[in-house]
Amino acid sequence: MAQQDRAIRTRRVILEAAASVFDEQGYDRATIAEVLERAGVTKGALYFHFASKEQLALAVLEAQVIDIAVEPQTIKLQEFVDSGQVLAYRLRSDPIQRGAARLAVEQGSNHLDRKQSMLSWSVFVEGLLNEAKARGEVIESIDVRETAELFVGAFAGLQMMSQAFTNRADLSRRLTVFFEHTFPSIAVPAILAKLNLDSERGAQLEAMLQGKTSANAGMDAAAS
Repeated sequence: MAQQDRAIRTRRVILEAAASVFDEQGYDRATIAEVLERAGVTKGALYFHFASKEQLALAVLEAQVIDIAVEPQTIKLQEFVDSGQVLAYRLRSDPIQRGAARLAVEQGSNHLDRKQSMLSWSVFVEGLLNEAKARGEVIESIDVRETAELFVGAFAGLQMMSQAFTNRADLSRRLTVFFEHTFPSIAVPAILAKLNLDSERGAQLEAMLQGKTSANAGMDAAAS
């Protein structure tokens, strides 16, 4: 079990190092050598987990969606809002999110299939919206798939604009403005009135999540 835990930690270290390199250099300019140096692992350790630079990049793109997990909410649309705001907050400094964001929207390279990232996010958002619609939170006439793709495409554009202007420091606020303009078109009025679209919500939720993670780690350490 200890060996398995070490392998999981090593894989994560490599993934975060690769994401940082992709964020700074882009896919084409990034090298395995730089990832190895930043991760502080051997070439054998890296290739045990990832067979190529392409596999590393695809794993970073996959981890971006997996990493966004928020507390379940009574109102499913609030859960959707929370996911967006946590992502916006993490894009300021989280290596996985930043590396994946550059990989997903970077132009000029034909060596990496980027559509999987957009598809994964669309499926994620579509799932939340379908649950919200089943609960009567979304206007009946709304096409969930088209709406999900609209949100994913718009967020990609918002984060690129925020990156250009403020290194994503204002992304949470830009997302709130977008939600304020779009949610009246999809949410039933009674639900819309209850949604918390505050641009500080991502930071608050992240702090709560980190607190729980630290507490759980302390309990695990005490138990062992």
